[in-house]
Amino acid sequence: MPSISVRRLYQDNQQKLQMSWAAGTSAGDNRITAADDRPVLALVGHLNFIHHNQIQVLGVAEVEYLNKLEQNGTFVLEELFDFPMALMIVANDLPVPNTLRDYCHTHSIPLLTSKLESPYLMDVLRIYLQKTLAASTIKHGVFLDVYEIGVLLTGESGLGKSELALDLISRGHSLVADDAVELLRTGPETLEGRCPPLLRDFLEVRGLGVLNIRHIFGETAVRPKKQLKLIINLIAADDDYMKQLDRLSIRTETENILNVDIRSVMLPVAAGRNLAVLVEAAVRNYILQLRGKDSTKEFIERHQSILKAEETHHEDYPD
Repeated sequence: MPSISVRRLYQDNQQKLQMSWAAGTSAGDNRITAADDRPVLALVGHLNFIHHNQIQVLGVAEVEYLNKLEQNGTFVLEELFDFPMALMIVANDLPVPNTLRDYCHTHSIPLLTSKLESPYLMDVLRIYLQKTLAASTIKHGVFLDVYEIGVLLTGESGLGKSELALDLISRGHSLVADDAVELLRTGPETLEGRCPPLLRDFLEVRGLGVLNIRHIFGETAVRPKKQLKLIINLIAADDDYMKQLDRLSIRTETENILNVDIRSVMLPVAAGRNLAVLVEAAVRNYILQLRGKDSTKEFIERHQSILKAEETHHEDYPD
């Protein structure tokens, strides 16, 4: 499962969240882990004795509560520290209760302070953790933004994916990543595609070498990331294969990536086919299907309606 250390979280957010280390510095290697049964956004929250967040945040109300317990000689922190916890943060530039500092030191729990208000601090950390701990994988192909839809071109090597991508870019669409596409699950049903830093802006085309798409086509020809919505799988096809295709078959295929189902379309590659136009048509058709319009289904229903009308006509006026 994806995880990060408290030390890395502190280093990445120290300036933005105006944080400093108050206790438990020896436990900087404590891991914050994304659990399968809990969303990443639930990792951080206000001090909770029932739902034990991995990152417990103390705002004004929580610190006042602990101070009252300390004054009354009532200690409930032992129960809290019996459960796994990676980090504790005192927000709002509040002084750290002495009892809390001692417990964090004794139990090797990092204790940080922040000058910012706790709701804002938690929002920043939730977004940070969502990106950092997202499940990820690498897919081979070319990832493009076509009509504002994230499209992944896949298929065997040598079918012309990069040439097709170059054609689409020249038609006004944008490149996200070539060859290695990093996919991250940023939500229960959401995959975000990005380009590894080393390959950013580059597209390799056989015979031309590596092209810098940003320099050739301008800033709008590249995108840093895009949600993956459609996979177009290129397959080699000869005349016999094309003749055997069922032109009216209704097949809604999906590919499961990181437990997210993505719509998949098979596009035969044969001599004389304008693949760029076909990809654009596939994307437009996908957009129509999202709006509840299915062209093939509509054609079949119209055809059946005409046949039924002709049968009724023959029954009313037999030869």
